[in-house]
Amino acid sequence: MNFVRSFIQSRYPLAIVAGLLLAASFPKIGIAGCAWIAPGLMLAVAFGQTGKQVFRIGYVVGMAHYLATLYWLLLIPVRGAPILGWLALSTFLALYPATWVWLVSKVAGFKVEVANSTAPTKLSLADAVFSSSWIRRTGWALCGAAIWVALEMTQARFLSGFPWNLLGTSQYKILPLIQIASITGVYGVSFLVVWCSLSMLCALVAVIQRPKVRSAWVGELLLPLLVVGIVFGCGYRKIMQPASTGRELTLALVQPSIPQTLIWDANENTNRFQQLLKLSEQALTNHPDVLLWPEAAVPNLLRWHEPTYRAVTGLARSNKVWMIIGADDAEPRRNTPNPNDADYFNSSFLISPQGEIVKSYRKRLLVVFGEYIPLVRWLPFLTYFTPIEEGGFTPGDRPVPFELRDLRVKTSVLICFEDNFPHAVRDYVDDDTDFLVNLTNNGWFGEGAAQWQHAANAIFRTVENGLPLVRCTNNGLTCWVDANGRLRDVFGMESGNVYGSGFITIRVPLLPLGQKREPTFYHQHGDWFGWGCVFATVLMMTKLAIRRKSATD
Repeated sequence: MNFVRSFIQSRYPLAIVAGLLLAASFPKIGIAGCAWIAPGLMLAVAFGQTGKQVFRIGYVVGMAHYLATLYWLLLIPVRGAPILGWLALSTFLALYPATWVWLVSKVAGFKVEVANSTAPTKLSLADAVFSSSWIRRTGWALCGAAIWVALEMTQARFLSGFPWNLLGTSQYKILPLIQIASITGVYGVSFLVVWCSLSMLCALVAVIQRPKVRSAWVGELLLPLLVVGIVFGCGYRKIMQPASTGRELTLALVQPSIPQTLIWDANENTNRFQQLLKLSEQALTNHPDVLLWPEAAVPNLLRWHEPTYRAVTGLARSNKVWMIIGADDAEPRRNTPNPNDADYFNSSFLISPQGEIVKSYRKRLLVVFGEYIPLVRWLPFLTYFTPIEEGGFTPGDRPVPFELRDLRVKTSVLICFEDNFPHAVRDYVDDDTDFLVNLTNNGWFGEGAAQWQHAANAIFRTVENGLPLVRCTNNGLTCWVDANGRLRDVFGMESGNVYGSGFITIRVPLLPLGQKREPTFYHQHGDWFGWGCVFATVLMMTKLAIRRKSATD
């Protein structure tokens, strides 16, 4: 009872509210405005607390946020307890918001001269920020935004990276705002949101401290609102410009909606493959130029299972259609005493209207514990918590462009959550790439929010690289996204069942023949903005460390 009373009287309930508010900014709830409030609220909850307590508060925020947004991990039909994976990933990711709250409090906790005192005094986070000048408060808000981006850059890369639901992604519906991603990547949107949130916190405290001054808040918000207004205006102008196009490509996207339990059941291979062929035959009555199947749609190894190979290539040949499909692949393993050893790949294939496999691409960024198990040689018990029987997949080594020669079309395929990595997707885009393709299987997660969150993340790859993205999925969202980040022609949207089985025919605009797409600034220069925030953060931390060392000498 005393514990419950102590918990209620602590700041942890408010920290949970801040975390849930942050979670509410992402799909399925998707209230974008919550993201503009949550960072400031996180710091407001930490005001007046010591360093360790500040970190704990940030950690509670992070746990509430990730447990709420990643709940769909509980829907995975995996051996063992999926709750362990949900808790483990949330426990790890919560370190990022905890670190942010702690670092921002360190940046603000500078020493200032206090009246009638003979020595500088270190003030609390709140006092240090709000007893300082406007320039210093503005600098604090900008530093807080830079630190947030630096941590997102780390999250996107550390331990192979998990750039899922970066803060800027929550704004995917606000098209004029997210056009800044063509220059800064998604990190620029995150920066603006955090900067404005901390500025709003400063404005709120200014009103509380000076209630009789009506315009006390104006100075705190004037600069960030001006910048957001400029970004919004430039973005609006960009999305209103007519697209330059002289051609269209007709694609049929098949969404089989096969439950993951059946995908893992070898006894169901024939049934689900026949369902896929039946849906494809229906889709081909619309005479598309290209037929797409999602990730892992083919139940057998395409190149090594003769009946499957004949059925797939025969479908392309009899209908004179190009096909881009997801299927596993294998190669005999080199330098092994066992001739039956092989490396397995999560792959996609380009099949010509003549029924020939023209190109294949092997997924490079594998899902930890979903497609491979780290340290399994030393920790074999980890296999208990994954659907991987043994071995897992081997990563591919390079992007492979798919050229549909007679159609004069060039595309590149991203498999599964590869479209979540801003820095990696740039490698798949050339000046003459017409569009990107994402083949994915979100059937792992039932009818959860993962499908919507995945699509929201993918939208930013179109803005960053300035070209459309076609998504063919197992159970949602099958659609295409234009070069400005608009979701177009979503399967099942009209019926209200984006998770069901069926197909959709879409028409994607192409550039006139011979014309190359003008590369975006982000595509040319990459994460210059993100790395700049990393550099600024390291500089701040170095300065604080030097100051602390000199204070103890």
